[in-house]
Amino acid sequence: MAGMTPGTPRVLRAMNDRAALDLLLEQGPLSRGRIGKLTGLSKPTASQLLSRLEAAGLVVVTGRSEGLPGPNAQLYAVNGEAAHVAGVDVTTARILAGVADIAGRLVGTFELPTPPPTTRPGHRQQGAAGLVLQAVEGAAKAAGVHRTDLHRVVIGTPGAFDPSTGRLRYASHLPGWHSPSLLEELAAALPMPLEYDNDVNLVAVAEQRLGVAGGYEDFVLLWNEEGIGAALVIGGKLHRGRTGGAGEVGFLPVPGTPLVRDPEHLNSGGFQALAGANAVLRWAHELRLPYEQEAALHDKAAGLIARAVVAAEGENEDGPHGELLRRFATGTAVGLASMVAVLDPQLIVLSGGVLAAGGEPLREMVRAELTELAVPRPPLMLGTVTGAAVLHGALESALATTRDEVFDTTR
Repeated sequence: MAGMTPGTPRVLRAMNDRAALDLLLEQGPLSRGRIGKLTGLSKPTASQLLSRLEAAGLVVVTGRSEGLPGPNAQLYAVNGEAAHVAGVDVTTARILAGVADIAGRLVGTFELPTPPPTTRPGHRQQGAAGLVLQAVEGAAKAAGVHRTDLHRVVIGTPGAFDPSTGRLRYASHLPGWHSPSLLEELAAALPMPLEYDNDVNLVAVAEQRLGVAGGYEDFVLLWNEEGIGAALVIGGKLHRGRTGGAGEVGFLPVPGTPLVRDPEHLNSGGFQALAGANAVLRWAHELRLPYEQEAALHDKAAGLIARAVVAAEGENEDGPHGELLRRFATGTAVGLASMVAVLDPQLIVLSGGVLAAGGEPLREMVRAELTELAVPRPPLMLGTVTGAAVLHGALESALATTRDEVFDTTR
């Protein structure tokens, strides 16, 4: 609605249209009378609004109300087929793509293993852009749409693309993603609006829109999986920093670990060494606790934490499982204390497989430790978007912008 004079009939109609569409997204199918009551519109105005949205292909009739006094009323819902978006979650092990319709339903996914760098002579490694295109095409096919029909794609990766150079930083462990022409290659492969964000930032988007952080203007999300990272939401918006590196707290110098010089190139840092997956495995060796040798690093650590929670209940206070949990909780709280001292957030969300594995017992241990280490004492909550959180955040980010475009009835 940019450029329109506020208060004109056209703008007011568009505002009412958007209010009705947002209600349908939030509450599901509604009758004309219910929409009128919730928006404060008269029945004739609500009828005109729904006719307008139906003609524009933005709403559809999905059935009739049942079990209520009086005649059954038609129920209206957002037409999911009005637009589709894609999200992509990139890790060192795989690329996961998903397609959602404009109503927010996940309608197709596709997972592609990330091949290791080839050493065979004469064999050309498929580039990152080609792998993303293959994953998006697979998800679009599963959703029953063509990739050219996608309105927007949001890609989440470890690290962040520096807006001043277009290069991926803070993710030296992600091979094949550091080409200076990568963004141009992706734009050529996917000729629709593309956006890129840090994977942990997208988890925060998912928690803000779908999970425990709804309604919070200022919060920190701490992620512990392949590495430690954080997302910072200030004033309801993600804070990314000048180079996109805000929240790269795995490099944060903390007490109890050696200083690491040039951490970006060594891909390590104080907080990562204090409470990351490698630290959990190191403690397991010291405490002689077995773990699954063939699993991925973060799966090994998550398995150890999960078993420690169960086993610690039957041990004395000085048992090895309880000691593992105490070390992990203390290390986590030490890093959080530094962030809390600077940001003083309303909420801290604990997320990622290693933290989630500890559940409520670990959350309470971290809370108790943080209470002793920091003056501000924000509540700690476990994240609730636990399945493909990065993908869900990418889709929610894509949907937010796409809805502003598709739902704008001033055009």
